[in-house]
Amino acid sequence: MPATEHVGAATPAGPLSALGARLASRFLEFITQLGGMIQLAASALVISFTHPPKWREVVRQMFNFGVQSAPVVLLTGAATGAILALQMWYQMRPLGMATAIGPIVSLSMANELGPLLTGIMVAGRMGAAMAAELGTMRVTEQIDALRSLATDPVRYLVVPRLIAGVVMIPLLTAFSIAIGILGGFIVAVHLKGENAAFYWHNTLHYTDPGDVWVGIIKAAVFAMIIVIVACYKGFNTSGGAEGVGKATTGTVVVASVTILISDFFLTNILF
Repeated sequence: MPATEHVGAATPAGPLSALGARLASRFLEFITQLGGMIQLAASALVISFTHPPKWREVVRQMFNFGVQSAPVVLLTGAATGAILALQMWYQMRPLGMATAIGPIVSLSMANELGPLLTGIMVAGRMGAAMAAELGTMRVTEQIDALRSLATDPVRYLVVPRLIAGVVMIPLLTAFSIAIGILGGFIVAVHLKGENAAFYWHNTLHYTDPGDVWVGIIKAAVFAMIIVIVACYKGFNTSGGAEGVGKATTGTVVVASVTILISDFFLTNILF
């Protein structure tokens, strides 16, 4: 009887113990990955200044980041500005505040929506592509071959992508902000009949260059997040083609969530 009571008392603790072990394992994995990403970012930044890569590779990555990502980024920016202006018109028109549509669209695009949506779009496109490329190189032992040839994979593979991302994603963000404001202008003026002079006057009066710089700074931070997460996931891929797929999916999820979280803290710091 005592033995039976002992077993019955221990049984409920079994699932709780297993859950605790899984949570501890997940937390340890998170800390390990976070430390690895920080170490990779530090190494890439140091190498960028001490041993710059070949500029031909940097230019090639800039083309991938900028030219090939431009259509989806510009389309997203234009649609966001147009939708925001349309919603603001429906909200502000009954209150007699339709002249505030221009400043609301411009400030929203410059401070938040421009860099945030650009970062998420590039993370979905270039982040996934980088993780798949580096992950394939990892599982086919091409990265190990670089090390055997005395070539630093971080300098050869990570640094060009980091430089290209930090240069091109802020530029894409600037274009996204501009075309978002233009999209809002088209909707407010040409679709809803608001006065064009009031739209541009209020937009330029309430939007400072500092607001645009906030978006540019955020975009540069988001670029570093995208490149470091994608390269880390690619470098640590295992399990063949299935592992490459997991690395690609993980890159998009982790980079997007990290961008959203970091945007909150950057907003508090920059304002």
